Amino acid sequence: MNPERFKTEILPLREKLFHIARNILEDEQDAEDTIQDVFLKLWHLRNSLDQHESQLAFATTVTKNSCIDLLRIKKRRESLRLDGYNCLASTDNPYLQLEQKDTEQILKAIIENLPPLQQTIIKMKDIEGYEVDEIAKITASQPEAVRVNLSRARKKVREEYIRYTN
Repeated sequence: MNPERFKTEILPLREKLFHIARNILEDEQDAEDTIQDVFLKLWHLRNSLDQHESQLAFATTVTKNSCIDLLRIKKRRESLRLDGYNCLASTDNPYLQLEQKDTEQILKAIIENLPPLQQTIIKMKDIEGYEVDEIAKITASQPEAVRVNLSRARKKVREEYIRYTN
């Protein structure tokens, strides 16, 4: 599909797709961001769009799946935040709270000293809760490379933490 045809056939679907995304996400800004991502995906798939019986149906499916992915990511992040908060809030012992806070600061400092890619990968995996395949896409790496870097980063954090606490 050439760019002119894409403009005439796909771009006019924006309002319908935006309406779908807004209904699923219940947030106008998230819907707008999702629609931009959807059109980027459709642009990259423009040469194979003719293979689909209905371009609207395909675009709707891509939009729905992108919205569901965003909701899953938000839910995962919220769950991680709540788990961390509940862990801190559940300890009544101020010494344990202080120790936990100190440990957290030490680990953050150690992670900040890692090479940039390892730093990014360990934060995305262990703090933000992304899956290896998601990290690979975001960092434009292979999943195996992400696993290797994650393993090296964790090993380095473990070694530095042991060295610091001894």
